[in-house]
Amino acid sequence: MRNFEKPTRSVAVSTNAMAATSHPSATLTAINILQAGGNAMDAAIAACAVQCVVEPGSTGIGGDCFALYAPKGGSEVIAYNGSGRTPKALTIDWFEERGLTEVPRQSPSSVTIPGAIDAWTRLHADHGRLPFAEMLAPAIRFAEEGYAIAPRVHRDWLREEKLLAAEKAAADIFLPGGRAPRIGEVHRQPKLAATLRRIAAEGRDGFYRGPVTEDMVRHLRSLGGLHTLEDFDAAAGEYVGPVTTDFRGYTIHECPPNGQGIIALMILNILSHFGATDDPASPDRLHIEIEATRLAYAARDCWLADPAKADVPVEEMLSDELAARLAGMIDLRGALTDLPPFEMPRHRDTVYISVVDSDRNAVSFINSIFDSFGSGIVAPRSGVILHNRGQSFSLKRGHPNVIAPGKRPLHTIIPGMVTRNGRTEMSFGVMGGYYQAMGHAHLISRILDYGMDMQDAIDLPRLVPVGGNDLRVEAEHTLSAETAAELQRRGFEIIPAEEPIGGAQVIRIDWKNGTLVGASESRKDGIALGF
Repeated sequence: MRNFEKPTRSVAVSTNAMAATSHPSATLTAINILQAGGNAMDAAIAACAVQCVVEPGSTGIGGDCFALYAPKGGSEVIAYNGSGRTPKALTIDWFEERGLTEVPRQSPSSVTIPGAIDAWTRLHADHGRLPFAEMLAPAIRFAEEGYAIAPRVHRDWLREEKLLAAEKAAADIFLPGGRAPRIGEVHRQPKLAATLRRIAAEGRDGFYRGPVTEDMVRHLRSLGGLHTLEDFDAAAGEYVGPVTTDFRGYTIHECPPNGQGIIALMILNILSHFGATDDPASPDRLHIEIEATRLAYAARDCWLADPAKADVPVEEMLSDELAARLAGMIDLRGALTDLPPFEMPRHRDTVYISVVDSDRNAVSFINSIFDSFGSGIVAPRSGVILHNRGQSFSLKRGHPNVIAPGKRPLHTIIPGMVTRNGRTEMSFGVMGGYYQAMGHAHLISRILDYGMDMQDAIDLPRLVPVGGNDLRVEAEHTLSAETAAELQRRGFEIIPAEEPIGGAQVIRIDWKNGTLVGASESRKDGIALGF
């Protein structure tokens, strides 16, 4: 039970249906759709569309989407990969000819073909109930009539003023009066409203064919991009089989590579070799979690890629043998200074949405433009912010994740689902770029290892290792000084995080009582609501 004297909030509880998002307007939209007769998929898409308007720094229709869907609260989980591919003309040679060793953020080379709208329309056609146009109506209204700027939205917007000022189309829309809108001010996006109207009327073709496509391609090519109308027309996501692992008697489901959900499962597999400590925030527990993350992320950086274009050793990554070997390397006396090499066997802004409806259909839904405001490139006539997901590619020849034509990058966004005994137990997700895999494992461990209240589990201080053999660990200021000092003594270098780490939403189905319990990230503006 939560301590009611602490400045936090209670979990949400309801009997009928529930939604949890990082913005109040999106959560309320999902509830309205559910009360109008829509199902969980309808509600998730409608909420996401709203967030593409009211949280423009976090997500947009010019980004990618992944989803997990558990029909009727059963143990069968359907996964959808809505990540986009590179233009077919873009090769590693293009970067080498220009002397580039990494993909620049505010450049067309960072823009892969957005997969979100293709994913929304396919998921809705297969699993939705209400007409698709009704899903976009609330977002269109906010874009046309305006929306009030929320505190976290303002904070994230303010940090990207320089990026947005560097491109006229972006500045015209997102820096009215030459600055980021302030808390409580009203902002409008009429160009995006018109684009959403076209998509509402024409479906997928409203984005991937016609004037909207022409606007995006024309603008990208004017900046030196190699995108074509044919690249957009050919965009297509796919249903995929989830990857899973068993943890404390529960089955954890994630989308498979090219997403990093498999890395969350690797971390949980390592943690399964350790019992729970007395305190989930103790130096010993955090030490174990930091090292499990560093080891799993080292494997990610060597192995994770688009399985259609590279050999990704999924079975090896999820094997008990690998988990036991990695767990055996963790020594509570000191930090690992040399991570093992991972040879083949033979990077943050996102919104996450969880919805469960009265039939117990559960949707775990995530949509992203990667960095805040993505690439900072905005199509001038359609108002579409284009993501910078291409920055996740390697430019090292021979690497599984090396950039190549028509290839999907290593992807950070990962929805999660938990089942047990033939039923869905939880729909959950964690935002925050490369933190997400660690965040998934942390959240699940806090709930299943420690029996924590879900909101309390979300509210605990967070930290994340920088990666590789680097011993730096970014930590929120709420981590106790004593714990930070002990981790420092063990060899980690604890450094202040530049911003709050990640964000989470979770809904748990209480089958015994026939109720739903939800929690939403306190570091964001959002809420969980049910009825």
